[in-house]
Amino acid sequence: MSVLLRPATEADPIGVGALHRRSRVDAYSGFLPPEELAARSAEAFGEWWSERFRWEQETHRMTIAEVDGRLAGFSYIGLSDTPGAAELYAIHVEPPLVGTGVGRALMIRALAELPDFGGDHAVLWVLTDNRIARTFYENGGWKPDGGTREEPVGGIPAPQLRYSHPF
Repeated sequence: MSVLLRPATEADPIGVGALHRRSRVDAYSGFLPPEELAARSAEAFGEWWSERFRWEQETHRMTIAEVDGRLAGFSYIGLSDTPGAAELYAIHVEPPLVGTGVGRALMIRALAELPDFGGDHAVLWVLTDNRIARTFYENGGWKPDGGTREEPVGGIPAPQLRYSHPF
């Protein structure tokens, strides 16, 4: 399987939103209530990404992964609120393609581009209960750095851990 990575265009956020919703439902279904995961539609995710893409084009970068000409995943990187760091905000992959190398290709590209945003390291936040994502990031060289926070996912408070990766 060949993965093509490219910068996002203004045509991508609607599809990214639908993929993000599918990825999130699949990844979080073991520890978040189904009604919370179903609360936002694919269209709502697409609108959210369209707005974010429009307003953050100068300070963030979205990379699209395609397999056989179809959207297979995306990553989102940019400036961070963490002093001295850039941030990997998201890697999402179509659920049937998890484990095929699409996410890894996106992570490798993100790690190569994160230094463009300054700082001496990168950070990301992952839900504490998301063992699959935590293992994915740990296998990519990310390490928990002791940072914690609680951010809502839908209406549910969700504890998160911060991971760091040196440049």
